[in-house]
Amino acid sequence: MSKSKTRSHKTTLTAAGRKEADTKAKKSGKGSKSAKSAAPSTTPVAENRKAKFRYEILDSIECGMMLTGSEVKSMREGKLSLDEAHIRVTSGELWLVGADLAQYSNAGLWNHDPRRPRKLLVHQKEFNKFAGLAFERGLTLIPLRVYFNDRGIAKCVMGLVKGKKLHDKRETIKKRDADRGLQRAIRRG
Repeated sequence: MSKSKTRSHKTTLTAAGRKEADTKAKKSGKGSKSAKSAAPSTTPVAENRKAKFRYEILDSIECGMMLTGSEVKSMREGKLSLDEAHIRVTSGELWLVGADLAQYSNAGLWNHDPRRPRKLLVHQKEFNKFAGLAFERGLTLIPLRVYFNDRGIAKCVMGLVKGKKLHDKRETIKKRDADRGLQRAIRRG
């Protein structure tokens, strides 16, 4: 037999067959670029919940953190507190001061100091913007939340904030109570 007379063993799909195969691939997430570009996942570690009540948040930015190995493992266990933490500008660098990161139980001799200052990493342009505004206007830099991004890198969201007065805090409480009442009324009927 010659080559022209032999049948090929390849399967050819008709238009309907191709459409069905594409539908199956989309459902399973294979072969589609849009299914691949899903939202990146983050693992939250700690959040400064009192910040929204105590301060008016003007701007925020994500920055990296310089940590030791035992600090990272302790953060993965969720043992970080940002309640009394703030960010200080010292000799052209940002430092996270007052954050309490509990010691890692399995580190032994090589454990870290729980309240040591930790360096924050930002681009020079962003540093100039935030540090300049904080210095000129008398604003404060505080950590809003700390999390691990989809690549497993620790990130801190730093906020440029202005302290609220007592009457502003009262207004916040009134607004929150009114919103809560509205939500209840909507649910009821």
